[in-house]
Amino acid sequence: MMWGRLAAVFSNEADHRRLVERARQALAPDVFDFYAGGAGDETTLAANETAWRGVRLRPRVLRDVSRIDSRVRVLGRELPAPVGVAPVGYQTLAHPEGEVAMALGARRAGALLTVSSRSSRRIEEIAAEADPWWFQAYVLRDRGLTRELVRRAAAAGATAIVLTGDTPYLGRRRRDRDAGLIPDEMFGVNLGPGFDRALAEQAPDVTYADVVALRDVSGLPVVVKGVLRGDDALECVAAGAAGVWVSNHGGRQLDGAVATAEALPEVADAVGDAAEVYADGGVRTGVDVLRALALGARMVFVGRPALWCLAVGGADAVTAGLTELADALTRAMGLAGTATTAEITRGLARAHPGTTVEE
Repeated sequence: MMWGRLAAVFSNEADHRRLVERARQALAPDVFDFYAGGAGDETTLAANETAWRGVRLRPRVLRDVSRIDSRVRVLGRELPAPVGVAPVGYQTLAHPEGEVAMALGARRAGALLTVSSRSSRRIEEIAAEADPWWFQAYVLRDRGLTRELVRRAAAAGATAIVLTGDTPYLGRRRRDRDAGLIPDEMFGVNLGPGFDRALAEQAPDVTYADVVALRDVSGLPVVVKGVLRGDDALECVAAGAAGVWVSNHGGRQLDGAVATAEALPEVADAVGDAAEVYADGGVRTGVDVLRALALGARMVFVGRPALWCLAVGGADAVTAGLTELADALTRAMGLAGTATTAEITRGLARAHPGTTVEE
């Protein structure tokens, strides 16, 4: 049966669980656990999904929703829907074409792609199939490697640099059992021959000064990913960030960190109109996307769900999945009485029982 003829996978949580189970069957156990697992006891991993369910919506009635317009402008570019792909590393573990297939699938769906520094295909190969796309950058211990990666991404057509700020060290993930799962040739596909793996690990001394450094090297706007606090968001904006990405790294870093849905309103309130706000983490349905937009996000990204699509059906499944997620958002918008994304305002959501998020 062709992927496009299967049931939708983002209409509700049960459909998404079926997608995950198909991916589990398609992948080797160590690979599935590498992608699916979180840090520590995985409390943040679980909270990311459940926190969205605690966001209650306050739909409007008697609004003309005969035509729904899900378009959004992100860093000056108009996109057909506020749905994008978060950075996920080493995608050839999930599919032979890896990030190239992900890029093709996202492009066909009109979705914004974020390419990971830890990709398992060369930046230029991915860029040949990607449009539009951002490049996610870790600041490495050898900052010369970082500068070279960012320059290559900009030359290949990236339109923004995403500085991931929540990984000075890697979280301990109990489901990562195979130390040899990422061989040197995969780890260093974009680093060239003779690289020192220790110097290519994330630097623990990343600061707000690196926002300026990446902007100067690339000539592109910089988005800071991994922000969970309003005061940190303000520091990012003061340092020159064009966007702030609310994320806890999919629950893979500090276990016990606040869930994205809980952190998003504080960050959005702090930033106001000074920068754009994006979010990822536990988003599984079109209603979740609507919830995120109502709490202040302009753009919502999915990581694991896109990866599961890649694993079970390559580029075609990525296209179908992302298209269905955007369509599910459109249906949710109509039911909420919002004909455009501009009408998804803060009064549409109640973040916690008994507390309305004001307009």
